Amino acid sequence: MKSPSDKTSSRKSPPQTDVCPELASLNFFKSQRLLALRHRGLLNPEEIDEYIALGGYAALPKALFDMTPERIVEEVKTSGLRGRGGAGFPTGIKWELARNAESESGKKYVVCNADEGDPGAFMDRSLLEADPHGVLEGMVIGARAMGASEGFVYVRDEYPHAVRMVTRAIEQAEDYGLLGSDILGSDFDFRVSVVRGGGAFVCGAETALMAAIEGREGRPRPRPP
Repeated sequence: MKSPSDKTSSRKSPPQTDVCPELASLNFFKSQRLLALRHRGLLNPEEIDEYIALGGYAALPKALFDMTPERIVEEVKTSGLRGRGGAGFPTGIKWELARNAESESGKKYVVCNADEGDPGAFMDRSLLEADPHGVLEGMVIGARAMGASEGFVYVRDEYPHAVRMVTRAIEQAEDYGLLGSDILGSDFDFRVSVVRGGGAFVCGAETALMAAIEGREGRPRPRPP
């Protein structure tokens, strides 16, 4: 009769290799085309010049000078872009609703929800750490389309590297005239701030997240869809 240790020793060890396979060689990724993460591993996220060299911020002048906000919304609707969450809500429709919404103060905001409580998910974390300027460029274009003048990136505090990357990206974009007042001489103003969340799972929900940004208890509230 064999002992458990005999069974363990009889198992075949996995083949050893010194070569790490490329993602494109794996069946799961062969038919995929990266969009949000297309720059990960190809640039230094701390250097805005590397992002620009790969075509970064090229869409921003077009959105500011060649397209009306309504045209931007229609372009996004035509693209079929959807949210990355479970609902997959069409981005163009969300931008259109936000643009047409009435604001008592006359001011609108863009909120980047980079809070994720799912264990081991790291979707938002990966994006902020690998390509923070891509996030900022999207926020500026969205702000132009929706008529917003201020933005927030809400990211949980236990992602210190992501916080550093997006904070540095904001500083660099401001230095290059891509954020702040009179962006690229267009008379369009848009500023972005980083809000560090306390790590509550519930603050990934939209209404709870906005309450947390305002300094209130991060508790979701019911509302019409």
